[in-house]
Amino acid sequence: MNAENFEAGERLVSAAYVRQGAQGRRAHELRLRTLLEQGKCPEDGWDESTIELFLHELAIMDSNNFLGNCGVGEREGRVASGLVARRHYRLIHGIGRSGDISAVQPKAAGSSLLNKLTNSIVLDIIRLAGVRAASSCFVVPMATGMSLTLCFLTLRHKRPKAKYIVWPRIDQKSCFKSMITAGFEPVVIENVLEGDELRTDLVAVETKIQELGADNILCVHSTTSCFAPRVPDRLEELAEICTKHDIPHIVNNAYGVQSSKCMHLIQQGARRGRIDAFVQSLDKNFMVPVGGAVIAGFSDAFVQEISKMYPGRASASPSLDVLITLLSLGTKGYQRLLKERKEMFSYLSSELKNLAEAHDERLLETPHNPISLAMSLKKLDEQSSTAVTQLGSMLFTRQVSGARVVPLGSLQTVSGYTFKGFMSHTDSYHCAYLNAASAIGMSKQDVDVFLKRLDKCLKTLAKGKNHGKDMPVPNEEEIVSEMEKCNTNAAEGNAKS
Repeated sequence: MNAENFEAGERLVSAAYVRQGAQGRRAHELRLRTLLEQGKCPEDGWDESTIELFLHELAIMDSNNFLGNCGVGEREGRVASGLVARRHYRLIHGIGRSGDISAVQPKAAGSSLLNKLTNSIVLDIIRLAGVRAASSCFVVPMATGMSLTLCFLTLRHKRPKAKYIVWPRIDQKSCFKSMITAGFEPVVIENVLEGDELRTDLVAVETKIQELGADNILCVHSTTSCFAPRVPDRLEELAEICTKHDIPHIVNNAYGVQSSKCMHLIQQGARRGRIDAFVQSLDKNFMVPVGGAVIAGFSDAFVQEISKMYPGRASASPSLDVLITLLSLGTKGYQRLLKERKEMFSYLSSELKNLAEAHDERLLETPHNPISLAMSLKKLDEQSSTAVTQLGSMLFTRQVSGARVVPLGSLQTVSGYTFKGFMSHTDSYHCAYLNAASAIGMSKQDVDVFLKRLDKCLKTLAKGKNHGKDMPVPNEEEIVSEMEKCNTNAAEGNAKS
């Protein structure tokens, strides 16, 4: 509706009413104009009607939604199912062109605008979260592992002699396979044990670089977010080593955007040394469906090189999902989620420590890990050789997801490489343990229900009632009862405070 249409409407409805309606629409349009002019996430989240109006306005700028459009090519935004079209808000053309995922599509101005805006808003959030020096980023419709591969393939053209990637060990398959898929040989640097923590062996990194020769190394591949007792790599020192030897540095920041500590490490690493790009997951940091990542860096030129390495156009779904989410939350909403996550980490840490002590175990001391916690299972492991893995099975059947148990001495072969003590980030950690993480979106109810079910499982195993069999799956009434009790306890606690 433009001014002429509103004027025409006054012939049918009272002019005063039409003007009031026009003012209401004007409020929506002012939001859209501010977003387009500033390219930043709004401070206050938008209501759904404004977001949907914006998406429909973008969609009608794409050629597949032109009235009377005649498409005679092989890719004209044709969709057989109306349900599929509505699911995507009729933004069918995707993002990018065949040679560059960030390029503008002549036949899809709306989708191109969506792509540019999403990248700009996500960059704003990355800076807000702590990496203020970041200069550029783009959303890619691949998860973290394949996005890392894209970074490595881009570096291949810059360092044609290189065949190795120096990688401080973290037992997570996708980041390891990202190097193999790119055609490089990972050089695994074992971590050093400091107290309970597994930390970067800087001496071993420097020694390996000198042994292999800097020109033969594609990059150092470091990690921030990880499962305890592994802690984030010493990014600042690694960045300085990379500067010293003129070696690129790629950071796997999979779920680190939600952690101010992880983001501070990246900011400081880039200030003191060299970080070429850092990669983060969309679903783990922004609470959207799986399938997207953000590649960010401190050089516009290098980030653009990575985007041009992506072959062909790409799905707009991850960009659309994160755009809708951030417009809904606004910066205030996202910062609130980050604050709540920190609070839940402190609460989970305190309560898990109490539970561990009640079962003659302990919460491992990992102060450098801001997201993940680990509780020893030493007594349980001594009780039975299968008790640790059985605990994991029991938790899973009681609908506890995300927690993982790590027995001693596991062997795992990944792409032809065999890791001893797999999942523990070292050949031989000193005890079996259980992981739990406080990630963005976690609630107090999640923590309380988890602790209650963990306590029941540990008590059952201590009595020897569950050896050789899994705990029965609780019925729906039992689960609902547990949740209601936790809600009641939480409400009572809030009332008292």
